[in-house]
Amino acid sequence: MKQLALQSEAYRYIIASFKEWLQILGYSEQTVYQLPNYIQEFLFFAESKGYAGLYQINNDLIKEHYYKLKERTNKRRTGGLSNSYLNKHLQALQKFGDYLRQNGRLQLPKLDIQTEEDNSEVTDILTQQEIKLLFKITYECYEQKKNDKGIVYYEAMQMRDRAMLSIFYGCALRRNEAVHLDISDIVFEKAILHVRKGKGYKERIVPITKQSLQYLENYLYDGRPYFCNDKNEAFFVTQSGKRLGGQQMLLRLNTLIQLTGNAELQQKEIHLHTLRHSIATHLLQNGMKLERIKDFLGHSSLESTQIYTHFIENEELKINN
Repeated sequence: MKQLALQSEAYRYIIASFKEWLQILGYSEQTVYQLPNYIQEFLFFAESKGYAGLYQINNDLIKEHYYKLKERTNKRRTGGLSNSYLNKHLQALQKFGDYLRQNGRLQLPKLDIQTEEDNSEVTDILTQQEIKLLFKITYECYEQKKNDKGIVYYEAMQMRDRAMLSIFYGCALRRNEAVHLDISDIVFEKAILHVRKGKGYKERIVPITKQSLQYLENYLYDGRPYFCNDKNEAFFVTQSGKRLGGQQMLLRLNTLIQLTGNAELQQKEIHLHTLRHSIATHLLQNGMKLERIKDFLGHSSLESTQIYTHFIENEELKINN
């Protein structure tokens, strides 16, 4: 999101204070980063209308800003902003109102804007053959130039890549869940993974397949020690021993995709979440009940899981037509 410079010192202060409030409440790093940015966009809009003081903010101004967003065109694809994106803005505006009320800064009434219908779509998934291709490329020595760390360094990286694919595809974790995964969250003797920081602060237990368990063990005992000592609890770590971030994981995934040399795979719009979409679709295609997939993914309702049914139906229609 483009950063919009605020002229009002009061607005700049309130953004910093709102961010600190979210941190104290224990929101995820991604939420703490995103929500203040959405509010900064709103306050930039307020300044453009001549409102430079916090006392001038009211629900009519918030609604005007929100409905302007709904009219905005999407620069990355045709049409307007997605309902999912609009709902993120709406969540930020609602939380901002909560912050203002709870801190006695401004007593705004609850924002009465209806949440947009969830029109999330699965636009791209990887085929099972493409998944196998990603795993296969991790066994090749893909770095042409080796630095002074030598071949062991690249083998450790490959072990981490396989563990990462196992977590996002084999275990269907979300990005933030994988980032916060600790060593103690994986119970190897029971072949289960404990998601402690799931969406909406929900916990769940995820089964691990025999193959994925092997990849995770290989990385933990043979690859990870090359990067980090035992004092760091993070399961995925960087070359310097720090917790591996979501953006760094995405860069690794993109690197693997490019290294496959597969043109069809490279043309797909792939994110870490694509691996989660892919395993859910594959399980459904292989006959697993929707209710079991729902529990596996940690969805709160069956409606969220049904997007995979719609995706499969749409793909079949394309083939038949």
